[in-house]
Amino acid sequence: MIKEIRIFVVAVILAPLIGGFLSGIDRKLTAFIQGRYGPPIWQPFYDVIKLLYKQRLLVNDFQVFSAYMYLLSAILSVGLFAIKADLLMILFIMSVGLVFYIAGALSTKSPYSQVGAQRELMQMLAYEPMLIFFAIAVYNVTGSFNLAQIMTHGKLLLDLPLMFILLGLVLTIKLKKSPFDLSASEHAHQELVRGILTDYSGPYLALIHIADWYELVLILAMIAILWSQNLVIGALIALATFFVDIVIDNITARMTVKWMLTFSWSISILFTIVNIAYIYFRR
Repeated sequence: MIKEIRIFVVAVILAPLIGGFLSGIDRKLTAFIQGRYGPPIWQPFYDVIKLLYKQRLLVNDFQVFSAYMYLLSAILSVGLFAIKADLLMILFIMSVGLVFYIAGALSTKSPYSQVGAQRELMQMLAYEPMLIFFAIAVYNVTGSFNLAQIMTHGKLLLDLPLMFILLGLVLTIKLKKSPFDLSASEHAHQELVRGILTDYSGPYLALIHIADWYELVLILAMIAILWSQNLVIGALIALATFFVDIVIDNITARMTVKWMLTFSWSISILFTIVNIAYIYFRR
């Protein structure tokens, strides 16, 4: 029990550091692709620290509560993943936090925040089936939703190559990368720009950014366990997926919500059926 608590605490401390560092690499690499110099890699940490010291401006109390709940769910998800808890429970906790995040944006009167929240809900509807199908496929191979049991399989990537692609799509949607940068965007060409984040400011916006870092690390960890026989190789596979997402973001245009839902659901169902059939034929 003490060992699990230590692992939980270490994961909770390290995850935002890794997530913030990767966000800095994201911005730097994006600038390089676009022919710009770009900010330093540590810029996300500077931004969050600056936000934490800004004046606390409240739109309403529920929005603040939602920001804290979003961060708490992200922390719990990463911590539970680190101690190898139940995969379905982790996905459920992550989803609960996202619901609060969306509800907080909907509680304001800003039209940009409202539209951004509605689009974030559509994005949630796009990638949640992917995560559920991923869990189902993992269960078909390992016979368990428990991460400790799942990681004993070693080379899940060989059994679940299409599920790996689905996790890459989930990462793209979660990072709000093109063609799925619908609810908010770092790029000025997006008509909403900050969208769902419009009415989050100061230390509360910092909480959202930190929660995003936790979720980034969580999705990358899910990719990494597909090669749990050697987690160093698994981590490299996850990082390669992350870099591919950055490239895709810079070479694709933003699509519509309808296209996103149609594409994600059809791909999810098709890939899951084909991959599960592949598992049975391989046996």
